Amino acid sequence: MPKGSNTPVPTTALRVELGWRSGPGVPDADASALLLMGGKVRSDGDFVFYNQPVHSSGAVRHEGKRTDGGRVTDSLLVDLARVEPAIETVILAASADGGSFGQVPDLYIEVKDAARGTEVARFDSTGATVETAFVLGEFYRRQGAWKFRAVGQGYSSGLEGLATDYGITVDEPQHAAPAAAPVPPPAPPVTMPPPVTGPVATPPPPPAAAPAAPVRLTKVTLTKAAPSVSLTKQGGTSGALRVNLNWQVRKQFSGWAGKLGRPVALHDDLDLDLCCLYELTDGSKGVVQALGNAFGALHQPPYIHLDGDDRTGAVTTGENLTVNLDHKQAFRRILVFVTIYAGARSFADLHATVTLQPQYGAPIEFSLDECTVPSTVCALALITSTGSDLVVQREARYLVPERGVSPQRTIDHAYGWGMNWTPGRK
Repeated sequence: MPKGSNTPVPTTALRVELGWRSGPGVPDADASALLLMGGKVRSDGDFVFYNQPVHSSGAVRHEGKRTDGGRVTDSLLVDLARVEPAIETVILAASADGGSFGQVPDLYIEVKDAARGTEVARFDSTGATVETAFVLGEFYRRQGAWKFRAVGQGYSSGLEGLATDYGITVDEPQHAAPAAAPVPPPAPPVTMPPPVTGPVATPPPPPAAAPAAPVRLTKVTLTKAAPSVSLTKQGGTSGALRVNLNWQVRKQFSGWAGKLGRPVALHDDLDLDLCCLYELTDGSKGVVQALGNAFGALHQPPYIHLDGDDRTGAVTTGENLTVNLDHKQAFRRILVFVTIYAGARSFADLHATVTLQPQYGAPIEFSLDECTVPSTVCALALITSTGSDLVVQREARYLVPERGVSPQRTIDHAYGWGMNWTPGRK
């Protein structure tokens, strides 16, 4: 589609993909959406992005990133049938993280039928220079039907500038406070009138409405050079901490076989299991995993829960652990790890991303390095309590179990958990 053109779209579930070509020096990009009435959001809740991934109506959901053959996509799921009647426009935006869109090659936005995967509309954005945010497209109502318009409007002020332009209140680091004004001299004493003898009914002042918490745009990416972060400094020490693992096969083959490490084909039933070892301050230890139906519990020890067993790797489902940070004083350490239950003999050729999303605070994310050993278990992240803080450490450590030794026992031995293990099954 050329810039400024429009086309009708079906009132069904649509997948909106922001895509670009990755490579050295190419900044990351993020998809977002704003639901507008009269050209502005009604509240900060009408902003859907990586820190606020689901709209309250369920009409828009941020699905997350995929990498395939040197191309990256970040997706939104938009169900136009669920968009509230008051909403007139759904803005589809992109923001660059760590650079400008002049450094992002082959940027495009594509609208697909979510069920069939067929293309509905596509707009290739060209000519970007210093822009750090773009409105690439929009859905809008016209005579009771929905249309998509290719927009291509750039911002040099990033996601913050784009969001505030549509009425979002953004919580970003503030500049130093100005010097305090001189204190005026005390006022002369005031002669008070005589007290009133009769009772005076004074209505109580109305309670002040609590201001809504501003939207946080920050996020944290852990790397080898900067592998740890304090949850306390990020403001994420209460509520639920959601740990998500999603994955994608890079190639047709994965695994190892024989003395020469010959790659073997991946099966269609690839099954990765997100797990964790925990140690509480009372000395108790255990494991949360799908194997043996050890799904844990959120509101009683160990205050960690695995929500299910997924085989797709999708970011909206995938494998998810939830940690109840309202009981953070109960944790000594938590080791999050992943095992291959079926479908491959190694993590080779598997692209996986780990995201830790505190209910309050910036998301923490990192990707796994390429696996070059016949590993079936990988330590992902270690969360350690220092007494006054919770620290998240990126591990991304591939381990190779010895013959006859389970992945769980292997990870236990590597981190000195000291548990007894028996065979289990799903």
